[in-house]
Amino acid sequence: MSTAPIAPAFAPTSHKGLTYPFGGAEPDAHDVMPVAPGIGWVRLHVPGPLKHVNCWLLDDDGGVALVDTGMNTTEARDAWKALSKGPLAGVRVTQMIGTHFHPDHIGLAGWMCDKHGCPLVMTRGEWLTARMLVADARDAVPDEMLAFWRGAGWDDAQIAHACERGWAGFRRIVTPLPLGYTRIQHGDTLRIGQTEWQIVVGSGHSPEHACLYDPAAKVLIAGDQVLPRISPNISLGVTEPAADPLGEWFESIARLKQLPDDLLVLPGHGDPFTGLHARLDAMDREHRERLDELEVFLAEPKRAIDCFGRLFRRAIGPDMLGMATGEALAHVRRLEVEGRAVRTLEDGVWWWRTV
Repeated sequence: MSTAPIAPAFAPTSHKGLTYPFGGAEPDAHDVMPVAPGIGWVRLHVPGPLKHVNCWLLDDDGGVALVDTGMNTTEARDAWKALSKGPLAGVRVTQMIGTHFHPDHIGLAGWMCDKHGCPLVMTRGEWLTARMLVADARDAVPDEMLAFWRGAGWDDAQIAHACERGWAGFRRIVTPLPLGYTRIQHGDTLRIGQTEWQIVVGSGHSPEHACLYDPAAKVLIAGDQVLPRISPNISLGVTEPAADPLGEWFESIARLKQLPDDLLVLPGHGDPFTGLHARLDAMDREHRERLDELEVFLAEPKRAIDCFGRLFRRAIGPDMLGMATGEALAHVRRLEVEGRAVRTLEDGVWWWRTV
């Protein structure tokens, strides 16, 4: 990939304290858009409300390092094949870096590693979680999951709909991962070409989400840890029901605020922007305001699903029910950890009320 500087004269735009230096411009289909010397931007379609995912190409010795891949869909595979015949013709992927385990980010990581003979680079928590979900080959929904849904307040129709979708959906949208990987962890330095990228790890959205920070060029590849217009989903799930993901999220925001404010942030979804601290402050404030609203709302005992109206600005349909439930549980769990709410179990259903 060429390290040519950005050629178009984009007109920056601003919104809520953020500046978008490319003014809403984005890569054309099957093209690579330069965003900084040695960094190219690929945007792929993903099903669902997010609509797209961003992938980043970093000039490396002998080719490019790829950060995130898109989901394992025919459309995404065809897009990469077209890129390999166009702007990436003859270009080898030297390292396959996954920011976190979600399928829209590592769905084609195994495919890329196999195609290019390159190593997979991830944090241990993300790699193990992905391997666990791929390996869980049960067809029927486990009883623990059914109890978890009932505990959150789902009715029989909602549970039946979720069961129709099956249990092993993760396997279908992620290609088989290599048996081995290269571990990165917070504080590590990852050399890519002539650049020393520092690894900054956050949690809450996923177990050990890796961001890549280049202090010399003032660039942060943020994945889903910092998004410009939406807050990443922060969910409590069945695999760690006593966790405190929202508390981990607040800690991660504080960690990221130690980085300079004038970075070019390259997010996993949405457009590149500057104004890191303003965005971190806004996300922190939004979740804390939701907690305050929930504390008042829980004066009378409520289930997790009863909290949707206080957390979301739209109706929650069947396809978004799982994510919305996880987010609601993360918030009431945080109130519980802070000593602001207590939980009781009645006939298999959890009820929270304000202390």
